[in-house]
Amino acid sequence: MGEFELIDRYFRRPARRHPLGVGDDCALLGLAPGMQLAVSCDMLVEGRHFLSTMDPRKLGHKSLAVNLSDLAACGAEPLAFVLALALPQADDAWLEPFSRGLLALADQHGCELVGGDTTRGPLNICVTVFGQVPPGRALLRSGARDGDDIYVSGTLGDARLALEAFRGTLSLPGELFDAARARLETPTPRVALGLALRGIASAAIDVSDGLAGDLGHILEQSRVGARLEAELLPGLMAAPGGAVPHERRLECVLAGGDDYELLFTAAPAHAAEVAAAAAAGGMPVTRIGRIEAEAGLRLVDGAGRPVPHRYASFDHFA
Repeated sequence: MGEFELIDRYFRRPARRHPLGVGDDCALLGLAPGMQLAVSCDMLVEGRHFLSTMDPRKLGHKSLAVNLSDLAACGAEPLAFVLALALPQADDAWLEPFSRGLLALADQHGCELVGGDTTRGPLNICVTVFGQVPPGRALLRSGARDGDDIYVSGTLGDARLALEAFRGTLSLPGELFDAARARLETPTPRVALGLALRGIASAAIDVSDGLAGDLGHILEQSRVGARLEAELLPGLMAAPGGAVPHERRLECVLAGGDDYELLFTAAPAHAAEVAAAAAAGGMPVTRIGRIEAEAGLRLVDGAGRPVPHRYASFDHFA
């Protein structure tokens, strides 16, 4: 099977929402009048971001999900995406489920595949996604202010549990491992919540590299600090308390990554609106701390005393 047959068989679809899709040197996107274009790009490399044994259908899902999560964190509506795919060989048994998982999630969010590239090489998946957002309404990392509450959606740390189980550093019972593995391999982008938070959240980011590190990006861009309530953090993990030691739970929540939940800030006066946005987005959120003027990230106990921590963001080159 050649390159163009591969594209025709698995990835060419008629453009519905946009003027021109797969088949020309460029795609043409149709933005609603007055909208700004939001663009994000993510790469998944075999052996670095996923195991060689990962189900290709789930890999197709995750390849787009991590990009849609970026649009969610910006409060942008998905429009379209392009796919650059390097493959060791054109294997029907791999390509069919991969494209099925990829395009099923795309259809779910009305996000059309409009172009890309394929080549032979080590397995490498690069997706660039496009969305639209009204001017001045995008959620940014730079808007957090002293006194804002800090929230996170859903649960954190279970994807890291699955990774540690794969690495052999801990053992999980079958049902718990299956649930954690699903969080690692098939994350759900919180697009509806991101859209609902426009005009409410002062800053936002998706949790891809760990809560501590990703919150650090908001603090740096907003030039503020933060206080997190340490007793709330272990409870953010979906896994039952007795199944995972306290210190390991804290590590997975703060430094785990691959959660693709939304971490955001909002003024206390908007608490009711945050609750309404969570209901509209179909995803519970938890208040975990507060933004402070003093720089740095601090963990405190119920009495406000400092809790030492050493957790930081994942770094691909560390």
